[in-house]
Amino acid sequence: MNLIDEFRDKQSILALKKLIEKEIKNPINIMEICGGHTHSIMKYALPSILPKEINFIHGPGCPVCVMPRNRIDIAIKLASMKDNIFCTLGDLLRVLGSDFSLIDLRAKGADVRALYSPLEILEIAKENPNKNIIFFAIGFETTTPMSALLLEKVIELNLKNVFFHINHITVPAPIEAIMDDENVQINAFLGPSHVSVITGFEIYKPIATKFKTPIAVSGFEPVDIMESVLNIVKQINKGTFEVYNQYKRAVSEKGNIKAQNLVTKYFEPCDFEFRGLGIIKNGGLRLREEFSDFDANKRFDCAVSSKNESKACICGQILRGLAKPYDCKVFGKACTPRSPIGSCMVSGEGACAAYYKYSKVNA
Repeated sequence: MNLIDEFRDKQSILALKKLIEKEIKNPINIMEICGGHTHSIMKYALPSILPKEINFIHGPGCPVCVMPRNRIDIAIKLASMKDNIFCTLGDLLRVLGSDFSLIDLRAKGADVRALYSPLEILEIAKENPNKNIIFFAIGFETTTPMSALLLEKVIELNLKNVFFHINHITVPAPIEAIMDDENVQINAFLGPSHVSVITGFEIYKPIATKFKTPIAVSGFEPVDIMESVLNIVKQINKGTFEVYNQYKRAVSEKGNIKAQNLVTKYFEPCDFEFRGLGIIKNGGLRLREEFSDFDANKRFDCAVSSKNESKACICGQILRGLAKPYDCKVFGKACTPRSPIGSCMVSGEGACAAYYKYSKVNA
């Protein structure tokens, strides 16, 4: 099996297009939970290929995008402290806090480092025994096991200068919060693929049943997404609401049990504020009490007073599926990847970044 060409095959895409056109009866709003799906949908121009009845709605599946300003300000405060080396993953460095970003702070001389892998922390800690190493952990279920593994290694190596600020979040909780909104107009979901490798696809069954909403766990390639859309259309025609595992080559029903057990060993559920969605019950994770010695929240003063978000930015509405990037007055004008105002433009997985990169508006 060719895992790239076979899933980008033009004839397969066109054949699926015809099947969807044959099956579609009414307009269907499909929310793709994962930002990776948003980028694939825009990159391969799937909205222009699919019937006009298929409307993609972009969800809160970008961990950088949903991080509230309060937590960005905490990150900046931790990184500003003397004798701290601040480490995190991905695009978080470019997200604006109340006054500036982590990358601005680094330009002023703070030791702020972007990691490729959390395990890099081990060498950083050994090389800097007189420094506090702060790991600002972010991400959905995909990256949580790596943070748990890092903590396990820190304990095994008896490293006393590594501290964790946990900002891990879960997929099911914000999806339930979105579906509980009286303004919701979502008929189906594209389930996240990388998350599902860890969790398994069975975690979505309660959501599908509760809200009578089909969910197709999809791969990222255009054939994957087209197959998933076809399944959703067929399910809606039949009146069924099941979880369809399109991404069988990587996702199982139960997921990675070893990774799940590792996460459960070190973390427990907690309420978490999502940008645009508010505080969601059990939407995030925190360190268990027995590992509080490693908790940056308890080791350092993390109290901050955050300013309100920019009134010009509608990232909150985009993350709730109530607006699209084109609806924002500053999209592609004052807000671009070079000078982002909102987190949806900062992150490589953000909806605004996807629209900006692939849409004809900016061609």
